[in-house]
Amino acid sequence: QVKLVESGGGSVQPGGSLRLSCDTSGFTLRYLAIGWFRRAPGKEREGVACFNEVDGSIYYADSAKGRFTISRDNAKSMVHLQMNGLKPEDTGVYYCATVLCTPTRLRRDYELDYWGQGTQVTVSS
Repeated sequence: QVKLVESGGGSVQPGGSLRLSCDTSGFTLRYLAIGWFRRAPGKEREGVACFNEVDGSIYYADSAKGRFTISRDNAKSMVHLQMNGLKPEDTGVYYCATVLCTPTRLRRDYELDYWGQGTQVTVSS
């Protein structure tokens, strides 16, 4: 059974850092692309970053470039999102999911559509 479980969310002040983790099971991580989405209050879901080890593609949304870093630990079947320089507009629920990932685009994979339950990130002074 495929399962994704996020952790690492919390409350930080602007400029702070958080490291989100996505613990995966039920499939071989290196064969799939994993991405992070977020949903801010009152806004549509936004793709933040993704990593496709099959072809080495990495994607960052413009809002994440230079501040967020996505990485994978295949031995532990985990994907991490290091978030630095956090801003209030980064507040939201962050989800990891199986995705379609290219260097220029992150899309939901409707054929292999697995999501975690989400972890809350709050950036506030």
